[in-house]
Amino acid sequence: MTESVSQQGDVSSRCVILTGLSGAGKTTALHALEDIGFYTVDNIPPSLWPNLVRQAHLAGQSRIAIGVDVRTRAFLNEVDSSLQVLRGQGVKPEVIFLDAADEVLVKRYNFTRRTHPIGEAVLSTDIATERSALSSLRSQADVIYDTSRTSSRELTEKLWEHFGKASHFRLRFVSFGFKHGVPTDADNVFDLRALPNPFYVPELRVVDGRDERVQSFVFTPSTLEFYSKMREFIRHLTSMAQGTGRSSYTVAVGCTGGQHRSVAVAERLCRDLAEHFTTSVEHRDVALALAEHKHQEQVAT
Repeated sequence: MTESVSQQGDVSSRCVILTGLSGAGKTTALHALEDIGFYTVDNIPPSLWPNLVRQAHLAGQSRIAIGVDVRTRAFLNEVDSSLQVLRGQGVKPEVIFLDAADEVLVKRYNFTRRTHPIGEAVLSTDIATERSALSSLRSQADVIYDTSRTSSRELTEKLWEHFGKASHFRLRFVSFGFKHGVPTDADNVFDLRALPNPFYVPELRVVDGRDERVQSFVFTPSTLEFYSKMREFIRHLTSMAQGTGRSSYTVAVGCTGGQHRSVAVAERLCRDLAEHFTTSVEHRDVALALAEHKHQEQVAT
């Protein structure tokens, strides 16, 4: 008896079967779905789909995208029965088929100098063989995208729109101390060591930039003028990054120890730009800086 996935919990999710002609954009599409939270798997035999979906669901993966193309043609006769098993489990698989005109596919292969997955005859014949092998999947497709005149970016945007990607782009802020090294995953780094330093105020030395007293100390009129320009610059850069199809953008702001100035500015940037993007903030070196102060006080006493 087939166990029902729906009995294990709400899959509320999507189960996408992504297929189509080689060269039509399947790799781009899988990456796009992965960026918006899908667990993606490529070219496993269809008979394994039901168990994959079940196991992924039990592991908390509720959005699954399975790529399939002519490379698994020896198993394509399993597709219909596997789709039926998935439906019997309470899953509603959505088949997305990527297509393109033969002449476009030929040009793409000639441009990349890749070998067609079939590789048994001239390219045009291999494409015709592939079309025939995938005809059953195409006939069952819920959505067909013709990518003949579609760039990789445009295909990504179409999929994001289809699956509601808008809220998934994330602008991430990281505060840090230069004495501990610059974050290696930052897209942009700002040096805030010229701003007023609360470290030299005894009552502020043992707190961090989230403290209102530190924020008031850091954000002087001249700092606010600088901050306003930096914020708009970051907003513009982030919008450009989002427009290229990025799923995230990381801005690192640093001061000497990563405790006061960088934390105060990162907090404010995260709050002020939240109206434009989904933002998050992390303070890499705060705990380390506070631990150093505590150690110094213990040594002094």
